[in-house]
Amino acid sequence: MDGTIAVDGLGGLMGGIARLPRARVVWGALGVTMTLVTGALFLSDDKPGGIGGVSLPALVAPAGGQSLESVLEVREPMGEWSAIVIDHTGTPYATAETLDEAHRARGLRGLGYHFVIGNGNGLGDGELHVGSRWLTQASGAHTGGEDGEWYNRHAIGICLVGDGERRGFTDAQMARLTELVSLLRRELDIPLGDVVLHRDVAPTNSPGRSFPAAAFYAGLESTR
Repeated sequence: MDGTIAVDGLGGLMGGIARLPRARVVWGALGVTMTLVTGALFLSDDKPGGIGGVSLPALVAPAGGQSLESVLEVREPMGEWSAIVIDHTGTPYATAETLDEAHRARGLRGLGYHFVIGNGNGLGDGELHVGSRWLTQASGAHTGGEDGEWYNRHAIGICLVGDGERRGFTDAQMARLTELVSLLRRELDIPLGDVVLHRDVAPTNSPGRSFPAAAFYAGLESTR
């Protein structure tokens, strides 16, 4: 990649979906269905999502005028976020477009996550997609369970592309996740205890048994 930020458009969404092999679309829909199977997901989905976001390449070059801090340049006043929820797609392949399509098929108003981090299969390895829900500071649609409504309204949803039940996530994904969560915690004063895995707050296995929880939290403590 050339270090630029690529802006997604609806034309690119429709063209990209049309070109996707059927198997990839099926994988994407199946994984998102598995990830979003729990209840209380639609109660707080009162603002549209969509693909009007931006993507940061896996390697962010400060010399090129680009840094991770650019995710703080949102289009609406920064919300009062209280927590962060980590999820996975449950599939080996996904892009922001396929996730958006699958979420809409389930009745959501576009991509339910605030951020998506790629694994090199669809999105680039470590590539960060900044969703329109984050840019417009809208509620997410990423957490189920009894407390899902609260988390969707007050927590930032971050999704890793991949199936953590079957295999681990890439080093680039985990490095980008740690950097992003550290930045959000610092800027929004979110306590470490309020950075949770989806399975901690809802009846799901996400982000899977292969998610390196101990190393992830240790990394967050060391960057605080």
